[in-house]
Amino acid sequence: MDIQLKRVYEMPDAADGKRILVERLWPRGLTKDKAHVDVWLKEIAPSTELRKWFDHDPAKWTEFKKRYRAELRDNGEQVARLKDEIGNKKATLVYGSRDEVHNAAIVLMDFLES
Repeated sequence: MDIQLKRVYEMPDAADGKRILVERLWPRGLTKDKAHVDVWLKEIAPSTELRKWFDHDPAKWTEFKKRYRAELRDNGEQVARLKDEIGNKKATLVYGSRDEVHNAAIVLMDFLES
């Protein structure tokens, strides 16, 4: 798989390939035209409970990764759907978080690559 990450607020680029939004909520202040999202897979994102618990707190990062990976292992249908969407082509997982180091898309990409 050829996967990269990008904030949904960054300018889309032809090198992005298929742009897959991996957030449970649509990014604030962004229209569908401006987002240039090919697919929105909100069910692959962390559960509402986990997302609210984490609250983008870097101190909870290690535990968040553990919990989100457990959710992904239990969410085989959505993981398979994401893999099908990516296929053997270039894909960009787009996310809304301002924190480019501590976000669910990083965990998801690592999960797919392992």
